Amino acid sequence: MNWFSRWTKKSPDALEEEGRFLRPAVHDASGARTRARDKGRHPHFKVLATDQLHHGRGDELERARAKLRDAFTPSQPVSNIAMFAGRGAILTRLIRAIEDQQLHVVIYGERGIGKTSLLRVVSGLADEAKYIVCYTSCGEGSSFSDMFRSIAGSIPLLFHSGYDPTQAEIESGRTMADLFPPGEVTPHQISELFARLSATRVLIILDEFDRSPSGAFRRMMAELIKNLSDRSTRVQIVVAGVAGNLSELVEHIPSIRRNILGLQVPNMTAEEVGELIGLGSASCGLDYRDDAIDLVAHVSGGLPYIASLLSQHAGIAALDRQATMVERSDVAYALDLATEETRQRLSERSLRLIQRIHDQGRRAALIALADHALHHAGAIELDASQIELAAAIETGLKGGLLEPVGDEIGERFRFVEEGVPVYLWMQFVDESLKGGRSTAFAKAR
Repeated sequence: MNWFSRWTKKSPDALEEEGRFLRPAVHDASGARTRARDKGRHPHFKVLATDQLHHGRGDELERARAKLRDAFTPSQPVSNIAMFAGRGAILTRLIRAIEDQQLHVVIYGERGIGKTSLLRVVSGLADEAKYIVCYTSCGEGSSFSDMFRSIAGSIPLLFHSGYDPTQAEIESGRTMADLFPPGEVTPHQISELFARLSATRVLIILDEFDRSPSGAFRRMMAELIKNLSDRSTRVQIVVAGVAGNLSELVEHIPSIRRNILGLQVPNMTAEEVGELIGLGSASCGLDYRDDAIDLVAHVSGGLPYIASLLSQHAGIAALDRQATMVERSDVAYALDLATEETRQRLSERSLRLIQRIHDQGRRAALIALADHALHHAGAIELDASQIELAAAIETGLKGGLLEPVGDEIGERFRFVEEGVPVYLWMQFVDESLKGGRSTAFAKAR
């Protein structure tokens, strides 16, 4: 036994056996070829976790692929104003309401319409203007008292009119939250405290307000908004959530109607979708043909989430065929993927109901309902003159896909599962592109 085997306490035979695995790969040319062949047979990550390309993979296509995931971000809101497409009118209206009118604002619309992106951009612009911005997302377990203790904790005591900048409390870094009494805080206590703000302005943004607990939480929010307005404080609250109209989102509207501005985020126009794709194209270096952009605009129905998702999938499809020009066929392929992804997110119940109505020969009714919901913030509003839509609504109600919403029973409806209209619409366009029932849309419209 040699010195190395004695040191490791292993026999020469055992070491010889292990040596087959310990020898450097460069000593085995046939093994290297085998590994290279095996690697080519399987998909692999093309970009490192550090956002850098693998060594030796720095060609134009791989650079474009690395940038594509940041150019289109369907699963994340836009926070960089340089990548924020369209929405000029509503962004201007929101800023003027905060800055000039000093109103509180309620932003509402369907999921995927771009509310959070709008809020993130406004948050950044307000921060640049030296506002103290407090951004929080609501949830089912949101506590009014805890939320506003946290918000007050982000406002330095320096901005309280009752304290001199040289006082020990200021120099020790205390905040407005330190002035709250123990226990639960009330809307009155919060408004009393915020009335003492000076030399700054505070913007409180409450996203996903529709997920907040109804009842006491929303009543206290309405009371706080009214108190803040009555006392002319230097605080504005922006509330945002999924809703078809203002009253769906904020309870007790009559008491605060004159203190708030309701802004519905509309679907993007075809031009705005084109701008979204143009910004992403410039960022990643891919070119999108005009007919490809037109198809994305048509399929997305003005929903930025869908537009971004299709643009990303289509860009990947082009890169996979070693091209930097995104064709209409790439968007069609992307539509296949997006439709299946959306289908996987739906419940078995909804899929069975869709199939049942389809088998009854009422496919046109499904398309009509989906089209109407996508272009009316998820709501289906019945007009007495819309006989065909009324028949489609009856089909949806009987099938269990729709439910009435709001106080106006018999006039406003929505899909029980919010992802259904997007799925139905994408499935319809996908089938139409493949030469399916292309006349159904004309009938549904």
